[in-house]
Amino acid sequence: MAFHEQRFPLRLSLMTSGGPGRQTDIVSLSNGREARNRRWRFSRRRYDVGTAVRSVADLYAVLEFFEARGGQLHGFRFRDPVDFSSARPGEPVTPLDQLIATGGETATFQLVKAYGDGSAIERRPVAKPVTGSVRIAVDGVEQTEGFTCDATTGIVTFAPGHVPAEGTEIRAGFDYDVPVRFDTDRIEIDLEAFRAGRIPSIPLIEVMP
Repeated sequence: MAFHEQRFPLRLSLMTSGGPGRQTDIVSLSNGREARNRRWRFSRRRYDVGTAVRSVADLYAVLEFFEARGGQLHGFRFRDPVDFSSARPGEPVTPLDQLIATGGETATFQLVKAYGDGSAIERRPVAKPVTGSVRIAVDGVEQTEGFTCDATTGIVTFAPGHVPAEGTEIRAGFDYDVPVRFDTDRIEIDLEAFRAGRIPSIPLIEVMP
């Protein structure tokens, strides 16, 4: 298997259903209390893009993409219609959006996005940033050179002489895709009319790239 750095057709991903899910073990105790255990460190996203298919052209675009990925065999990029940016919805990306690390001896840092409120914060690794969208700031100053970001892993690498000093804040702004695969090896096609059709369900599931 492999991961194809190819994005699912954007016009179809904008009309999908789905979102993050978690897996939690819950045991009811004899005293009425519960013991809860989180089995996954991070949430795993699922989507269904079947509702986005409205025409024969859409049908063919999905079929072509499905065949090129070998069904469930190869992963690919998918743009979450709601959660695709380091910034909040409706706001532009800035280099100050996300705190990704504190400077020190290392020169490489993983892009992350934080979710949370006053009681808890979860930091989600971002492995598939959009090429050319990553902006970096060190202690509030945007860096225009001296670093690269691997669009296939989300790892930011500072060049010698540009490694952030100990204790400095490293922040980033970026757009990103979700690494997914088809969660089925079969697509059911239902042609309702000569010029239109639908595929009842096309499930996708997030993968580790």
